[in-house]
Formats: sequence, C-alpha cells, structure tokens
Amino acid sequence: MSKLPDTPVTFPNIAEQLARFATGLRGEALPPAVWTKSVHHIVDAIGLGFASHHFPFAAPGLAGIAAAGATGEASVIGSPLRLSARDAAMANGYLMHGLDFDDTHPASIVHPTVACLPAALALAETRDLRWGELLAAYAGGMETCIRLGQSVNGGFHHAGFHATGLLSHFSAAVVASRLLGLSAEQCIGAQGIAASTASGVQVFLENGAWTKRLHPGWGAMAGISAAHLVQQGFKAPLRPYEGKFAFFETHMQAHVGDVDFASIAQGLGERWTLLDTAIKPYPVCHFIHGCAEAALQLHAELLTRGPVARITCELPEATLPIVAEPAAAKAVPRSDYEAKFSAPFVVAACLLKGRFGLKELEDDSLVDAETLALTQRVRCVKEEDSPFPKYFSGALTVEFETGEVLTRRVPVNLGSGERALTREDIVTKFKGTAGIVLQPARLDAVLGALLEARPDTPVRAITRLLGQ
Repeated sequence: MSKLPDTPVTFPNIAEQLARFATGLRGEALPPAVWTKSVHHIVDAIGLGFASHHFPFAAPGLAGIAAAGATGEASVIGSPLRLSARDAAMANGYLMHGLDFDDTHPASIVHPTVACLPAALALAETRDLRWGELLAAYAGGMETCIRLGQSVNGGFHHAGFHATGLLSHFSAAVVASRLLGLSAEQCIGAQGIAASTASGVQVFLENGAWTKRLHPGWGAMAGISAAHLVQQGFKAPLRPYEGKFAFFETHMQAHVGDVDFASIAQGLGERWTLLDTAIKPYPVCHFIHGCAEAALQLHAELLTRGPVARITCELPEATLPIVAEPAAAKAVPRSDYEAKFSAPFVVAACLLKGRFGLKELEDDSLVDAETLALTQRVRCVKEEDSPFPKYFSGALTVEFETGEVLTRRVPVNLGSGERALTREDIVTKFKGTAGIVLQPARLDAVLGALLEARPDTPVRAITRLLGQ
C-alpha cells in the first residue's frame, strides 16, 4: 500500500492525473464497451428518477430544492420544474438515488452513476452540448469516483461516511470541468475545492431519514460550483487527496495508512473500472443482494415443507453494522428506507413472496403480519470466506420445525461480474421503474431516445422528453 508522504510531493499528483485524463476524453473515442455500458447505466438511473415520483419522499424534497433554488433552463426528471443547472442537478441526484435502486461498484462501494450523471445532464442541457460530450464527461467522472473509492477498501463506511456522499463532490467537479471546457490545471483546482465540501454521514441509518437521498445531489451542486469558481480565477488547493489535512487524511484519520494512493491513477484510459459497475436487480442495499437471491431460490421449497423454525443469514462481516444491526430495529422497519437496509426483512419477504420489487416497499407490505413474523426468526452472522467487496455475496440456511435444513449460497450476486444484467434485463427494469408513472407511448419514446442517441445527438433532444 502507498502511504501518505511525510513531506510535500511535486506534480504529477493524483488530482493532476485524473484531470489530464478526464479533460482529454472524447465521446467518439471511447471504447465501444465503455460507450455501451455507460448508456445502459444512464438508462437505469433515468428510469429510477421517474419512478421516485411515485413515493412520498419525492415531492417534499423537490419543493425544498425549488424553494431554495433558482429557475433556469435545466430539466428535472418527471417534473415541470425548470431550474438552474446546479439546482436541477441536485434535484435529479435526489430522484435517481431516492429508491436506492441505482448501480453500485462493488469494490469501491459507491453509487457512481448518481455521482456523475446529474451534473453531466444539467450542464450538457444548459450549454446545448452533444451526447458524445456528455458521455465523455460521465466516463471521466465514473473513473474518478470509482478509483477514489477503491483505494480505501471500504474505509469510508467504517468511519461512518457514505462513500457516494463524499466522492460525488470530486466526480461532479471533474464532470463539470470537462463540460465547461476547463483546462487540466483548472480541473485540478475544482477537485481542490471539492475537498472542502465533501461530506455525507450515515446517521440516517438510525431512523430511516431521507438525507442519504440528498448526498449525490449535494455533490453535483458542489462540483458544478467548484468548476465555476476556478473558471473565474478562484485560488484552490492543488493536492486535495494526498496533501496535509487533505481529503484522505481528514476522512480516514487513523486509517490513512491503508489508502492505496498509487492505485488511483494506475491504468487510466487502459483499464476501465466503470465496466465492473453492477446494476441492481432488487431495490435494496446492495450488501443484501446475495442473501436476497438465496432466499428467492428457496422460496418454492417453503411451499412444500412445514413451519420455519429459524433462518440464518450469512453476510460479509463489514456489512453487518449497516444491514443487520441493531437486530431489534432491523426486525421491524418503520419505513421503506429502513426496510431497504434490513437484511432480516428483505430475506423474509423474498422467502414468502418469491420476489422483491418496489411493491414490497409499499406501506401495506411493511406491516404485513406474515412477513414481520418470519423476520423475527432471522439472525444475521458473519459469512466466512466471503469474496466481498469484489462481490456482494451471501448465504441462507432455513431450518424447519421438522428438523430439515436447506442452504443456498450466492458467491457472485446477480448483476455483478459474469452475471451482469443484459441489455434486455435493463430495458425490462426501466419499464418496471419508469412505467410506474409513464404511459407506454412516452416510456417508449424516452427509452428509444436514450438507446439510439449518437455522439452528435443534441442532449436537449433527450432532456425535452424527461420533464413534464
């Protein structure tokens, strides 16, 4: 591992390497796999932005953002609001991440698309840019976010931070720098300013508060602001990552020695980490996905056997404080958001219903007596020999009152690695999310515009379909 240097270092530094890479990207030069993967993830995030309007958190959040913000030319997904680029980016980040159904990069434990797309969409629209320029900025932001997250091996979560809440500030600054046409030197400064705004604590886990939903939108607003500041000549820090009292030292503190600084810029432009990002098949915390899938595999077995005595849910040790503790609270989630972070509830619902979609987060599902009774029989333990964080693995053992025992293990969760969702899977998911609020004709129009866009397609040709 690379340690924090005791004495100042000269360029090139991490921010410079990321800046030179991102500002030099061109959409038409992206590898075909990177272009296709990026489009699929953008489709997924926009579908989720539409779906969020079906749930009670959307309206108050958008009303607050609009009340504090300014009107402008940028679209808000599924809404008649037209806001400034910064405020629209915040609103769209809120909607895209609101259901916690958006993509995750397993090794970095970040939701990278929502850390990049809100800023990219708002700036590309207001500046009347082309789709290829948006894709280039998005790809540069994705690599920034993922590589920074990978370097700490889950360390931000251990320290109580939501990694996406932190890293979205930097990735959005890189995205904004690219779309504003800034130089690499200015992009370094934008990252430097982001080091002073990066934040996002996980206290929302105590009561299912809505603040996590805001984190990527805050990052987008901060990143856009940072890029505009340096464009106007604002003097910024130049070593935001490895400098004294810089981002990694302040946020990792005693564990800063564990940061792999050298890995962040290694292979930029040759090894695309965004290709390892996983699209979620279930609208719950990705840490639960292995166990959820194991429960779905066992669903049919429950129908032919007697009552369940107990259920043991095996999870990667580092995830237990987030999805399994405190056990008493996880057994009775009080909101859809608490349910998303409750391994016992998700496992019980999957076992009983043989599915877990947005319907399983509706109010009536959260108070279903049969599900809550089975939730009480679930205990969560450390999974031995887990491949986490490469994959969100899990295992489930169901013991019946007859003495019979059934076990299922999922070492590679659906959506990751060789089990990545196909284009057809992503289209089906989009129809299931955006289809909650869109009529079929409009749904098909949005989907077609996103999937068929070419490098020279005006972004406004797409965003005009997203608002109301």
